[in-house]
Amino acid sequence: MRFRSSAGAALGALALILTVPTSASAATGEFEYTYTGLNGMPQTAKLVDPESRVCHTLPEVADDDASNPAHSPRNRTDSTVTVFTEAECEGAYFTLRPGGQASERLKMRSAIFS
Repeated sequence: MRFRSSAGAALGALALILTVPTSASAATGEFEYTYTGLNGMPQTAKLVDPESRVCHTLPEVADDDASNPAHSPRNRTDSTVTVFTEAECEGAYFTLRPGGQASERLKMRSAIFS
């Protein structure tokens, strides 16, 4: 009888684990920013459904010796984003709530989403 109870409990626990939804690992929506292109003109780039809790170094402005920082972020995701003045989520930072935006005075090279 003990074996049946143990087996039933184990199967029940397994079924519960398989049916519980996991938390989302990505912010839903777009994070848009502006940077200076190779031709010296402003360009717009986006991160679409960016992964959460992972540092995103913005590829267009990753090298501070070769580019100016990005600016004018628009957080059109459902997550809070923290932007950093340096690559690899280092340096000074500023946080934007979902739907938030900032002017061209906010310079950034990387971002992390909650």
